[in-house]
Amino acid sequence: YKMTEERELIDSVKVAYDAGYRLFDTAQMYGNEAAVGKAIKELSVPRNEIFVTTKVAEANQGYDKVIASVEESLKKLQLDYVDLLLVHWPIHQHFFETWKAFEALKEQGLTKSIGTSNYGMVHLEYLATKANEMPVLNQLEVHPYLSQEAMINFDRKNHIVTQAWAPLGRGRIFEDPAILKIAKHHGKSAAQIILRWHLQRGDSFIPKSVHPERIKQNAD
Repeated sequence: YKMTEERELIDSVKVAYDAGYRLFDTAQMYGNEAAVGKAIKELSVPRNEIFVTTKVAEANQGYDKVIASVEESLKKLQLDYVDLLLVHWPIHQHFFETWKAFEALKEQGLTKSIGTSNYGMVHLEYLATKANEMPVLNQLEVHPYLSQEAMINFDRKNHIVTQAWAPLGRGRIFEDPAILKIAKHHGKSAAQIILRWHLQRGDSFIPKSVHPERIKQNAD
């Protein structure tokens, strides 16, 4: 997200892979699927060693548009399939058609798994009335200032993994006195304390950075 400089993105993916990262998350809306594709190609590793997620933008929702846009995303990514395909945001128009297309893409093998992003309880309950299969994962904004416990419990009860986007919150969270106190006590950075909080809660999370040292620090 917000990575637009191609070389910087490619270098970030390489550093991340070397640091042990295996999941790479992109989206049509980010405008960088082609750069992610180049980065993956440059890694030159077996396809089953990495996990790639992309998301369908609001403008591409609706059955035919979803199918066409995912085929385009795969071309940009230079992949035969993605591991996880998400609906980026819920929109009322095309709500069920979009999901029907997702189920078809999974059946065709163009994605291994299907999920949602930014879906609340009402969206997931509504989806359940017509879906043949439910999302395996729901991506939400989750961090210590937005713990999302009710949604996480709801997802868990419905066998849906919650994955935190923006797991490090916004900049001000790094200055939080409680977090800084814990960080000092453990000899860690504020970011490391926040990610450890996610880990101990059982959240899946996807931290983002373009700085090699921070990428390594986050993995640690």
